[in-house]
Amino acid sequence: MGLILKPIDVVEDISQKDFHEKYLKPRKPVVIKNMAKKWPAYKKWTLEYMKEVVGDVSVPLYDSSKADPSAPINASAAEMKFGDYIDLIQKEPTDLRIFLFDPIKFAPDLLKDYISPKDLMGGFLDKYPNMFFGGKGSVTFLHFDIDMAHIFHTHFNGRKHILLFDYKWKERLYQIPYATYALEDYDIEHPDFNKFPALNGVEGIECFLEHGDTLFMPTGWWHWMKYLDGSFSISLRAWDKSWAVKAHSLWNLTVQRKFDDFMKSRYKDRYMNWKEKKAIEKANIALQQGLPK
Repeated sequence: MGLILKPIDVVEDISQKDFHEKYLKPRKPVVIKNMAKKWPAYKKWTLEYMKEVVGDVSVPLYDSSKADPSAPINASAAEMKFGDYIDLIQKEPTDLRIFLFDPIKFAPDLLKDYISPKDLMGGFLDKYPNMFFGGKGSVTFLHFDIDMAHIFHTHFNGRKHILLFDYKWKERLYQIPYATYALEDYDIEHPDFNKFPALNGVEGIECFLEHGDTLFMPTGWWHWMKYLDGSFSISLRAWDKSWAVKAHSLWNLTVQRKFDDFMKSRYKDRYMNWKEKKAIEKANIALQQGLPK
């Protein structure tokens, strides 16, 4: 059986009514082809342009190595001048990524180059939206966003391969306890179902983004992303109206994260080994019970 991956819905444009009824209320992902074509960024934002406006800033870089249990979440693997990194990803494949970077803080004029899709929904959060850069072949591990926001993720200058899974599959995806990411011992693109049987039969959505495409990713959706070219994206985040979702976000960002950081700093490998064992146990139970139903 394997993973059951369906193609994502793709629309050229969409009205507020259709967006709310077909995607926001049912919390279903969709790719909107023409949204960013209205932005100045659609023509202006090349890798060379980003290098020109932000090149001298030193940025933390992340790779695909397994998380260090003693390090805080999102600890970087290296640091480099932004301009040197842009040269690198244009020249050759690399697994180094820039994660949660805010170049707009250093080049405020970039704020004029995009438009939040307030014609589709409200609740947008960031004055300085996050941007993500990756070299060809670099991978963002399987996770869901800790703040539980809705995401409008627009890609530039290349292609990106994305796998999406509804939040309800979290146990079957081997979610690490007290964290928002999955067990890092399997490759979701090519899973070994003998070693990780709970993945067999998991249902998801497959998506390929090209320059200017916008992915609407509803709250809580798990996502894995692979850069097929050296390229970058911007994420615009918006609150869900549900107070339960907002409470979940607050819990993740405060109580859960602080507890997890404390346990990692105190017990290191011992704590991480326990978490991985627990993720496998919960996945096997969910598989035996036929969850989610």
